[in-house]
Amino acid sequence: MICLDEMGPESAKTFAGQALVRVPEPVTASTSPDPRSQPAVETAPQQPAPMPRATQEIDYGRRGKGYVFGAFRPATGDAFTYSYTSRSTVNWVDFLDRVEVWLPPATKRVYAIVDNLSMHRAVDVLLFVLAHPRWEFVFQPKYAAYLNLIEPWWKVLRSLALKGRRFESWEDICVAVREATAYWNQHRHPFRWGERRRHRVKRASGIAIVPRAV
Repeated sequence: MICLDEMGPESAKTFAGQALVRVPEPVTASTSPDPRSQPAVETAPQQPAPMPRATQEIDYGRRGKGYVFGAFRPATGDAFTYSYTSRSTVNWVDFLDRVEVWLPPATKRVYAIVDNLSMHRAVDVLLFVLAHPRWEFVFQPKYAAYLNLIEPWWKVLRSLALKGRRFESWEDICVAVREATAYWNQHRHPFRWGERRRHRVKRASGIAIVPRAV
């Protein structure tokens, strides 16, 4: 089973990161009227000035943009990414061909989890399935993106590749994504769906639930 999706559009811009704000040093006061007559006597340190608010230069990111196509295997944690300047059927089929080469040849059946984007149901995709009989697409229900485990992995990739960096062009983002994917594959771990509960049973306000008797 593999999870397929697209991340983006991502622009070449400055991505926010984590930075420390330096705290001003406490100011000490002297009780001596004339510092030249006698040594200054230091009193207790005063309260430090309030820390300044963290600011970031406005960056509209008009230096190129594109999409990152990804394939993720939850059972092993292996990931494969490839970047394109647009999200089109031609690029999607090209990405499927690359994933076909990336997957182990000994795999007899490939279940691909995708969303209901019209591009994923195009005629060229059906022709791809006819040319590769081991592939079978499984379309997730609408409004249930969490069923595709590549969604939480996108957060990992953004943290590794984009967070706290400034990019001057789309090509720089492509290089960063490739390096981050390679780093992840060296330190990969499996993803298991359902370890963190996402939905809770809703109940009307003011109505208590009677616990079941054991």
